Amino acid sequence: MEHFDVVVVGGGSAGELLSTLLVDAGRTVALVEGSRVGGECPYVACMPSKAMLRSAREHHDDVASHPLGAASVASASLIDDAAFQRAVRRRDEIAEHRDDHRAAARLQSHGVELVRGKARIRRQGVVAVDDRELGWTDLVISTGSQPARPEIEGLTGVATWTSDEALSASHRPSSVLVLGGGPVGCELAQVFARFGAVTTLIEAGPQLAGREQAQVAARLARVLRSDGIDVRLGTTAVQVTASDRAVRASLSDGTSVDVERIIVATGRYPDTDNLGLDTLGIEVDKGGAIPIDDQCRVTGHEHVWAAGDVTGVAPFTHTANYQARIVADNLLGCDRSASYIAIPRAIYTDPPVASVGRSAGTGTPDEGLLTAMMDLDQTGRAAIDGPSEGILVLTADRASGVLVGAAAIGPNADEWLAEAALAIRAQIPLTVLVDVVHAFPTYGEAFEPALRDLIAQRGDGSVTR
Repeated sequence: MEHFDVVVVGGGSAGELLSTLLVDAGRTVALVEGSRVGGECPYVACMPSKAMLRSAREHHDDVASHPLGAASVASASLIDDAAFQRAVRRRDEIAEHRDDHRAAARLQSHGVELVRGKARIRRQGVVAVDDRELGWTDLVISTGSQPARPEIEGLTGVATWTSDEALSASHRPSSVLVLGGGPVGCELAQVFARFGAVTTLIEAGPQLAGREQAQVAARLARVLRSDGIDVRLGTTAVQVTASDRAVRASLSDGTSVDVERIIVATGRYPDTDNLGLDTLGIEVDKGGAIPIDDQCRVTGHEHVWAAGDVTGVAPFTHTANYQARIVADNLLGCDRSASYIAIPRAIYTDPPVASVGRSAGTGTPDEGLLTAMMDLDQTGRAAIDGPSEGILVLTADRASGVLVGAAAIGPNADEWLAEAALAIRAQIPLTVLVDVVHAFPTYGEAFEPALRDLIAQRGDGSVTR
């Protein structure tokens, strides 16, 4: 039996980065991956979705300046389809045509033993891949997540796409129903709507974007509706059947919609199926995630670690990469703990939504949180660029006088909100943050009046409003 210092199960973002870090530091590593090296992000998720959103924005802007009012519906559809096909070609180039051979070659060039197949823990210290046994001193589980499919009568018998399938397809449906108003659902709804598909987006909860800041979520809904998307909140699909338009969905609001395709974007859950976790006595939590401590060590197991979506902690690519570095440092003799208080979140619609930390209104009323808001249309930059649905909401802890949360929607918010991520992570006092000077004219100036407002709410007279 072959023996390795570390066996990594799952070659997504976390597993790929962790493996290279460890072999570069002189450890022997085997990485087991049954699908693509790099996981879903480069091929069917993050990269292709952002590529399609960028192309959709360009097409939307082109159409807005094109005299389509004098064009027939048929010619408009041809324009949309041609633009969609150009976007697909660009998407597939960026996603390397969903071929991981370059990523695999890079991994192997570092000295990682890449093992293709499905891993299962056979016994303590041993992982099996088919008939091959891999011995380990330390085991890292980074198997990611898989799409959740809601239990809707008739759903399995009609034309559906998961988000992965929607971002791999070359066909532009004439109409779509998107199930789920989270980040993926909102992004896909805008993509297909801007390429001419009649789009309905339903969300079971009272707002889009889950538990994100309510005013920001409301503005996101207005943005999507301005794109012609039929956004319905507090609504679910109760039954789907075949129809002349391919699919008829009966909704909980008593209506029905006929569409060519249903896109299922109702979330994901940690992928721990058939790993043999019970062999080591590892129990997942009620959400299916593997419990870890602040060093990313699996709870109660000194030599078993986990990173990425399988942990259920802030399931983003950047979190997976962060946890990979935490695990690597601890395996290499450092004593490093993770902090998740400032993990940024983004929805890459046009304009994008960005947030970090806590949002006021999602906790109990007695938590002592202060909130301040700034409308981006009051900035000099908005006077130049034109009005938007932009807003910045800051949340601070009254007692400590530090920022604990920020949320925004507006042009390039996913970039300039990084200032808040740094402030929250470093626990910089509001009185220091308010002294930061922003270039004029930028959207970053929106921080200044909001911060002055928070300081005034604390009763601190050190600055004027």
